[in-house]
Amino acid sequence: MTTAAPVRWGQLSPRAKRKALAGWAFVVPALLIYAFFFIQPFFYSIYYSLTDWNGADPVKQFVGLGNYIKLAGDSLLWQALGHNLIWVIIGTVSPIAIGLLLGVLIWTGALGRVLFRTIYFLPVVLSEVVIAIIWNWIYHPLFGAVNQILRGIGLDHLARGWLGDPQTALLALLMTAIWSYYGFCFVIIMAGLQNVDISLVEAATIDGANGWQRFIHVIVPQLSHVLTMITAFTLIGGFNVFGIVFVMTQGGPGTATQVIATYTYRKAFQESQVGYGAALSMVMTLLSLVTSYIFIRLRERQEQ
Repeated sequence: MTTAAPVRWGQLSPRAKRKALAGWAFVVPALLIYAFFFIQPFFYSIYYSLTDWNGADPVKQFVGLGNYIKLAGDSLLWQALGHNLIWVIIGTVSPIAIGLLLGVLIWTGALGRVLFRTIYFLPVVLSEVVIAIIWNWIYHPLFGAVNQILRGIGLDHLARGWLGDPQTALLALLMTAIWSYYGFCFVIIMAGLQNVDISLVEAATIDGANGWQRFIHVIVPQLSHVLTMITAFTLIGGFNVFGIVFVMTQGGPGTATQVIATYTYRKAFQESQVGYGAALSMVMTLLSLVTSYIFIRLRERQEQ
């Protein structure tokens, strides 16, 4: 098999040069913005993680890997990491499962498809702050909707301060996050379902496969690429979760809902340990990248 020799710039026609320059004109500004707001801060964070700095002192004391060594013995970090793992597992499986179920039900021919799409996607349009404020009211111990419903059906003993109880606070936050995110999964899955081969579904029906068998063995395999993308995206979000937790509980009560991102904020901006906070942010970034990479590689091996 032969490959074409690369074309030099001087060999291009004037029209080809104009097209190439037009492409660069679109790419370069976006690349510069990305480099300024993402790549540069990333390398600055690596540098800060190797220092002992309070964010104001002009002198940054270099400590090498001291902050990372300190992380290993930080019990609050391990507790926060445990909360993140719970968030990653429940917060990944639940919205994808809900979105997949709703997507397949509507895809099979439910009436009001456009209306359902709009309703399910509406929470995704709202900002995390708005969602957190809404659910703070829903969970209010005195007049929140959850406790009012429980009291109305005679389950007064279950009513409580959902965000003030260490046993229920993290679960309450997860319910909020799932509600705000499943609409995104639903819309992406609905788009993927448009490419499902109906003839295979019909053939399975003729062969005697029931609804569950058609779903597991025919529909889901054809959505593998879509589900891989959503899962990887959700895994990264699970390790980086911040907004909902910070607005609703700020990691409390106590440290019952502390996650790595809120712990990083606390160390860097409330306790002025910028170097240690930068090290925490590096841990969070590494966890997101490694987890996503491993998951994607496993999916690729299964497909092969």
